[in-house]
Amino acid sequence: AFQGELGAYGHEACVTARPGFDPLPCPTFDSAIEAVRDGAADLGMIAVENSTYGRVAEVHSLLPESGLHIVDETFGRVHVNLLGKHDATLSDIKHAHGHPVILPQCGNFLRDHNITPRTSSDNARAAREVADGNDLTVAALASELAAKIYGLKVLARHIEDHARNTTRFLIMARDADYSLRGT
Repeated sequence: AFQGELGAYGHEACVTARPGFDPLPCPTFDSAIEAVRDGAADLGMIAVENSTYGRVAEVHSLLPESGLHIVDETFGRVHVNLLGKHDATLSDIKHAHGHPVILPQCGNFLRDHNITPRTSSDNARAAREVADGNDLTVAALASELAAKIYGLKVLARHIEDHARNTTRFLIMARDADYSLRGT
């Protein structure tokens, strides 16, 4: 279970770190934790900090009461991409939507291109909404996986401010002795 929709950075972490598992998208960190607690998922892939942004405060407030155990961790290199409609060009983009954690990770690029950041609950959701819309001036800040899933064009690749931008994910389970089968 991961927070976000298909194409989220948590989804990428699931596919990379646990390729034998089926990713389960969840709308919030709390619902991802709940999916593991209730048995809908064996593991949770929970983002806890980013090398540019810092700790994900919402998650740190959920962990003590989660009832879950940290059984592993993984680090995901976060390449931020500007995704738009296939007819859009970089010069068309006026607004870019992304999760509040990703917006400061590419702040220099957005400022340099006079693109106004807009908050979204999830980067992959922002990509889906751009794909569903008709506005060529709106883009999403998301993964290349999200571009593939939602049929978007990568208008600008790897726009993160720091070349080593990385997110740390905790892999959590109900049982502290969870056997990491499928690893």
